[in-house]
This record gives sequence, structure tokens and C-alpha cells, in this order.
Amino acid sequence: MAEMKGKVALVTGAANGIGRATALAFASRGASVVLADTDEAGIRALANEIVQAGGAAIAVSTNVGEAEQCRNMVEATRKRFGRLDMAFNNAGISGGGPDRADVAAYDLDVWRKVMDVNLSGVFYCIKYELPLMLESGGGVIVNTSSIMGFRSSPNIAAYVAAKHGVLGLTKVVCEEYAARNIRCNSVAPGVVETPMTRRFFENADIGRAALATIPQSRFGQPNDLAEAVVWLCSPAAAYVNGVCLPVDGGFLAR
Repeated sequence: MAEMKGKVALVTGAANGIGRATALAFASRGASVVLADTDEAGIRALANEIVQAGGAAIAVSTNVGEAEQCRNMVEATRKRFGRLDMAFNNAGISGGGPDRADVAAYDLDVWRKVMDVNLSGVFYCIKYELPLMLESGGGVIVNTSSIMGFRSSPNIAAYVAAKHGVLGLTKVVCEEYAARNIRCNSVAPGVVETPMTRRFFENADIGRAALATIPQSRFGQPNDLAEAVVWLCSPAAAYVNGVCLPVDGGFLAR
């Protein structure tokens, strides 16, 4: 398949999980891919894999919680490919595990760290992606929210707040840039088996309890999200704008 040949896609959080699967999905359709992550070894290996398969890719070490690094990421895209057609702003951290606490006890450093990556990071990426997309004649932005962007869960206040914020930011970008041929949507992953989530389900009881909340009775896989993102970036979704697409096995239907 080469329906995206001549297009350039940028993926943050590309070293593993949903980001890696989506980068490979873009590349398999002929797009050139910019891979961004703090895991430099991971994105370099992925870039090499894509190139060896006949595609085009570059790796750009990026902490999306730093605005200047996001600017540099987009400048690297401009320098190598000269355009930007699709951006998947996916990088995120959980803020769970040992950092879980109720609001009164929530650690301020954890709050800042999670918000810096999961919300400010999405804003920084979009801020610097937009000018290059406009120069390219338009494009599509997809942001990663979460089922926790629609619901809440105790002891992860920063994560829940950030993912709600991504939904609002997505709508603002839609309103501001739709007339300039830029669409902006988001996806809300459910429980997806990735390196970030896997450690939470090492406890069999937790895993069974999580599975019981999913009508399809299985956890999501990174490719489930990758195909949704690629569809949102395709002409088939040309009239889809400002929405969040849950990819959750039916979790939010309950």
C-alpha cells in the first residue's frame, strides 16, 4: 500500500507501544516518518527498521515537556523532508504506580511532570507543527487522550486532568484551523497492552478486574490504535474534525 506516498508523518512517543505501531503503519502506507521520543536508541532502531524495509525515517530525540525540544523536532522535520502532513502527538507518562495519591497528598513534582508531558507537551507540539503544516497546504493532527479523558479514577489526578485537557485543546485547534485545511482529532485508548501499562497488570487480580470492564473481553493492542490514527489521517475521514475517537473495546459504552 502506498496511499500516503509523498506525505510526511511525525509521531511522538514512537519508541514503543502505540507510537511505534503507528509509525510502522504510516511507513507501510508510503509515508516518510519522523520518530520522536526520549528513548533515542529505540527510535534509532525503529528508523533503521523502516529504512531497511525501503521507507524513509529519521529519529529525533525529544522530550515533549520542553518547548524548545518540540520546536527543534519540527525544525528537523522541515530540514529533512521540507513539509509536514500528519502529526500524532502521542507521548505520555502515567503518573500512577508509586506516585498514586489522593489530591491532598498528591506530590507537586509529580503533578508538574505529568502535566508537562501529557498536556503542555501536546500544546508545544501543536504550536510548532501548525506553521509547517500551513506551509505544506494543510494537514491532520491526532492527539492521544484516554478513556480517562471521559471518566475519572482516584489517585491519578494529574493524568485525568491532563487527558481531559487534551480533549479541550483538540477542539480549540479544530475551531481555529479548520478553515485553513487542518483537521485536529484525538483518540482515547482503553486498556492497551504496552510497556507503560503492562507493569500494572503483573498482578493477576488487577488484570482480571480490568478485563471485566471491557465488553469485548480483551485488552487492546497497539495496532488497534495505529489503524484508528491512520484512518483519522486519511481522506476517508475528511469530514471528521474536533472529535475524540475511543478505541476501548466498548469500555465507555458501559
